[in-house]
Order: sequence, then structure tokens, then C-alpha cells
Amino acid sequence: MASVVMQFDLVLDFKRVKGRCATNSLKMAAHSWIGLLLMLLVVPWASAAVSEKDVLVLTIENLSKTIMDNPFIVVEFYAPWCGHCKKLAPEYAKAATELKSHDPPIVLAKLDVNSEENKPLASEYGIKGFPTIKIFKKGGGIVSDYKGPRDAAGIIAHLKQLVGPPSVEITSAKEAEELVNKSQLTVGLFKSLEDKEYLDFMTVADELRTDYQFAHTLDSSFVPDKGVVLVAPAVRLYKCFDEGFNDAQDLSVKGLKKFLEEKSVPLVTEMNKDPTSQAFLSKFFNTVATKAYLLLDLKADTAESYRTIYGDLAKAFQPKGLKFLIADSKENDNAVKFFGIKDGGLPALVVQDKDNNRKYVVHNIEASDMPGWLQDFQDGKIEAYVKSDEIPVKNDEPVKVVVRKSLNQMVLDSGKNVLLEFYAPWCGHCKKLAPTLDALAADFKDDSDVVIAKMDATANDVPSDLFDVKGFPTLYFRTATGENIRYDGNRSKADLSKFIKKHRTTALETAGSTGEGGDAKDEL
Repeated sequence: MASVVMQFDLVLDFKRVKGRCATNSLKMAAHSWIGLLLMLLVVPWASAAVSEKDVLVLTIENLSKTIMDNPFIVVEFYAPWCGHCKKLAPEYAKAATELKSHDPPIVLAKLDVNSEENKPLASEYGIKGFPTIKIFKKGGGIVSDYKGPRDAAGIIAHLKQLVGPPSVEITSAKEAEELVNKSQLTVGLFKSLEDKEYLDFMTVADELRTDYQFAHTLDSSFVPDKGVVLVAPAVRLYKCFDEGFNDAQDLSVKGLKKFLEEKSVPLVTEMNKDPTSQAFLSKFFNTVATKAYLLLDLKADTAESYRTIYGDLAKAFQPKGLKFLIADSKENDNAVKFFGIKDGGLPALVVQDKDNNRKYVVHNIEASDMPGWLQDFQDGKIEAYVKSDEIPVKNDEPVKVVVRKSLNQMVLDSGKNVLLEFYAPWCGHCKKLAPTLDALAADFKDDSDVVIAKMDATANDVPSDLFDVKGFPTLYFRTATGENIRYDGNRSKADLSKFIKKHRTTALETAGSTGEGGDAKDEL
């Protein structure tokens, strides 16, 4: 079984998730175009036919009621054409059969979100790729993403754990030490199981149990003090990095959630292939925040001085909302390429702004210059960087090549109907689609108002305010009148052609719709 390999998205391409087909509505990463690409565990899938009789089939008509009627239900949002969904189906079905006899029963359901009647549910439930599995608890009052295994045995074990108590009661000091040494743990110490602090703690534990492990006790002698004795009521997070533990100051539900979000990841997240780093990387990329990335050779003699100063910057700027990541440029070449770092441009410091999704890059930065540059960024003195391939000298293939520098001319302001594919060179689905787009372009070669084009989203910045791209391939249709329409249908030539013919417009319609040069028209 392969180990989890962490890489960049787009670069990696942030959020190309192994075992998941991307929809074309995906956002560019955790916020807009940046996020994390997790290559999840490769699971040997069963190929034999398995009955799905115990998997509840849902539609837009009965989804809400079914969620309301079940205190705990798992729903797979899938598309019939998705290969990953097909691989999951027999494992999911076997798990459904096993779990229906659990006490209490655990219901597994599925919903074809690609069907026309169910498509509105994709935006309602934030479906970004297939399959997406969500867990609904307390009649839909608590909704979380399923983050467990995808083989039958793993699904069964994971879900049984999730319906058990959200927090383990500690019964001895030895047990507490074992739990703390085994993994990151959030421990609550309380005077009574009827106190508000305990009830709030259990509420948080129930909501966040897929992300954190919780334990509690009424006996302070059971809690490892780490040199600082806890006095009830208190909540302590034990961890294997930075200070080793943190104590929460605000024990309300809101305060505990914020505490865990901030303190459960290192001040500086390191991008590497160590399995213990994967959870930290996932949280880093899925957190909406302005993020700093330091790319350098971590084996160089000067690396330690960079680490030290960068760590100090993380402490200073974390209260201002910045998150920090460091990556070895030798092991993360995709990250270097994604940020457009040129040969000889390392070490490089990059900041991704959460508010405008722009990137700010400085090449060949000295360790001692990092504080001043980061402060200049905070003060708005640094200009944003836009990454683009060069405009090709020749562009005479059926499918036209678009780069960031030519996006306005060839697509946005072209006055033509453009079907634009955002792709990644390594993407298997993109390679499979290529012949179809070539044939489609050939069909429209004599139509001067229609263009079939493609843009390498790993080498060119994508305007996130215009295109939601987080998986590949992502297809958009830009009409002659300037409307962006995401395409999320079947990728056959016939379906794509039908879609273009249905939605194409002429530039003259813009004038007509405003009463200039003709009768106004109502859009269908």
C-alpha cells in the first residue's frame, strides 16, 4: 500500500486528490486557486460484483427528509461516469450491509449529483469532486466530510468509531500517558460532568471528532502536568511540536474551536513526505488565511539560519493572521514551478494573499532580509506577481493554446464563443480528453465565432474571480457576450458540441440587449 505523498496543487496542483474525480465547479484550492494536493492511500479495490441493496438511494426529493429522520447518516455524492466512484461502489456496498446491523444502525446512502434533477445539490452541499462523502448527524445539525479509508473494512471501523463517545474518559495516569504519547490529544479536566465547560467540551468533541482526538477526566492527578499543573476546569492540547502543549484560555464552544484551529498545527508547517506531516499539511492548505512559503535547499549550510529567522517571523506574524510553510526546493520541484521561481532564483519567499488571491514573490532572498520584505508586504509596498508562459510563436493547432498573457485577447475580450479547458500536463483525464477536443475543434474549424482552447493551469495563473479551478480538467464556456458558463456534463464530443450550440451567442446581442442597434432580447 502506497504511502501518502504530499505535493502542491496546480503545482501539484493543489487539491488534485487521489481517489477523487474533480467537478468543474472546483475552487482553486482552499481559498480560490491555492490548496493542497493530497495523493491519498492507494487501496486495492474489489472488482467482483457486489449487491448494493443496502445502500439507500437518495434524490433531491428525499434527501432533506432522510437526513432529518436519521441521527447519523453517511451520504456519497457521486457521478455515474466517475472511475473513482465505480471503484468505491463495491466497498461502500459491503460496508452498508455490515453496518445496517450495528447498534445503532449506521445508514449508508448515495446520491447521483450529476443527474439534472440533483445538480442544485452540488452547490448547496459544496460538492467539489467525486466521490464526496459527507456525514450528517443530529438531523443535519452537524455536517462533516468523511476523511476515513475507502475499503470496506476501513469504512466500517472508521464509522463505528464515529458513532461512539466523542471523548474517552481517562481512568488512570498511565492511560493518559499512553494516549498522549501515541498521538496529538486534547484533554479536558472538569469538576463535574454537569458543568457548562464539560458540556461545551463535549459539543466541540462531537463536532470535530474526525479531526482531533479527545479525552476527559475529573481527576487532575491523571493529567500529565508537563511542568504546569492543570486546575479544573481546563483544556490542554498535547502535541509533539513547538511548545509540546498549550492550554486553552476560552473554554466556550467558539473559543475551543479557535484554540484547536490555531494550536493544532506547527508555527511553521514543513512540506515533506513524512506521514506524520500529512495532517498538518492538510490543515495548512485547507485553512483560509494569508500564507507565506519559504522555498530553499534545506540541506544547504545556510538553511538553519533561514529556519531560525523564519520561525521568529511566524511567532511575530501569526497574531496578524499569517500562516507559514517551509519546503525543500530539491524535494518539491512542483512547488518551485508553480510559483514561477526561475532557475537560480532560490531561496525564494512567496506570500499568497487570502483577500485578493495574488502572489508576491522575492527571489534570492537573504535570511536577514526576510523580516523587512515581509513587513513591506504587510505595508502594501510589494507588487503582485503574475505567472504566465510566453505567448506561443505558432498557434495553428485545432485546439488553440492560451496563456495568462493572452487570456484577455483570446478569451475574455475576443468577442467569440470560447470553450476553454484548464488542464495539467500530468493529468490522465486531461490526456484522455485531448483527442475529443481535437475532434471538436475540427468540427468547428469553419465557424469563426467558435474557438476551442486550452490553458495549462499549472504554468499560468488563473483569475479566480472568473474561473473556479481546483481539479483537472476543468471546462468553461466563455460566450461572445462575456458570460462564463462552467461545463460539468459528459465529456463526449456530441455532448460538448450540443452544449456549445445551445449557449453560443453573438457579440451583437450585447448591443441588442441594451436597446442599441436592435430590439432587446430576454435571455433564456
